[in-house]
Amino acid sequence: MKRREPIMLGAGSSDFGKQSLNAEQLVTSAVAEALEAANLTAWQVDAIYLGTVFPYAGTAHRAMRAAGFAATPLFTVENACASGTLAFHLGSQAVRLGEYSTVLIVGFEKMSSFIKGAIPTDPGDLEALQSMQLPSMYALTATRYMHQYGVTPEQLAQVSVKNHAHALHNPRAQYRGQYTVEEVLSSRPISDPLTLLQCSPISDGAAAAVLRAREMVDDDAGGVRVLASHFESGALWPDPDHDQVWNWELIHRTTAQAMAAAGLRHGDIDLCEVHDAFTIGELVTIEAMGFCPEGQGAAFTEDGQTTYGGSIPVNPSGGLLSRGHPLGATGVAQVAEMYWQLTGIAGPRQVPDASRGLVETMGGSASGLSGNGCVVAAFETFNQKVTTT
Repeated sequence: MKRREPIMLGAGSSDFGKQSLNAEQLVTSAVAEALEAANLTAWQVDAIYLGTVFPYAGTAHRAMRAAGFAATPLFTVENACASGTLAFHLGSQAVRLGEYSTVLIVGFEKMSSFIKGAIPTDPGDLEALQSMQLPSMYALTATRYMHQYGVTPEQLAQVSVKNHAHALHNPRAQYRGQYTVEEVLSSRPISDPLTLLQCSPISDGAAAAVLRAREMVDDDAGGVRVLASHFESGALWPDPDHDQVWNWELIHRTTAQAMAAAGLRHGDIDLCEVHDAFTIGELVTIEAMGFCPEGQGAAFTEDGQTTYGGSIPVNPSGGLLSRGHPLGATGVAQVAEMYWQLTGIAGPRQVPDASRGLVETMGGSASGLSGNGCVVAAFETFNQKVTTT
């Protein structure tokens, strides 16, 4: 079977944060922006792939009806924090394999209606029975990492400082304040060593992207090529053959497959949007993805390698820490940021001359696994029409 190449023709998102808008309003704004950017209408969409976690049954269908869709096949998926990215992966595969020619990817979450504290876990899960929610899991990872590699609290906090500084130029971000290392460390304790400013917030939001088969795209159209996307589920953990911290093995395995499928090396990548729900998450991720050696992520970040002018800018959007983390919307928002960056329209947060990028989203925690699931996608500029700044 001849495979087709998906081209991302447009993307959009709502603002992120705790909002009075309902799911229908959030989704409608994101979808309208994506379709306008793609110069397409709802009637030209063959199928919708939608990621979400918390809403009631039927919320996705009501939201898409409000956005102008009916009788369009709607696939709804849940993969914890990576729900939106899994929807993107499935939609891009549907185009690649010829099932559909034009698909709409949507992610949304109205978390403030459901979540009042930490994201709840299944009360039957072994870790939940021990009162270990996600902040606790990441705090344990941070504690081991800091002990193993001699990383200081100040170095850990630097991730938050960097991503909040990036978000200063993202008008859709939930938090755009400028913080110092001292302010990050003195913010309210959540789960030692993690403080409030080292944890992603409860957010409401939606994001959308439009994919179309290459043969249906005009030669002079702008957009972004989807070079590859890859999805892996978590392995048994702890694993005696992989002594790294939680999540490392799954992220490493998924990234290796995605980059091989895309035919890329690390030096080809101009920027990344990665899962930084907690500061330690970004450090583990950039190491697992291979951008720096194990245990060197903190020093790599402190040295400015993950910001503008560094070897690999990470989370120019501000990331989950600052843009916000409405679970179902997060992965699609990362994809939308990649569209804006690789078409040169990201404004003051534009990574200069960016032409290739990676998106990585890590999903959730089920006891005994290295994660629920992970998606990594690789992108490249297609017929760029706007000069980067």
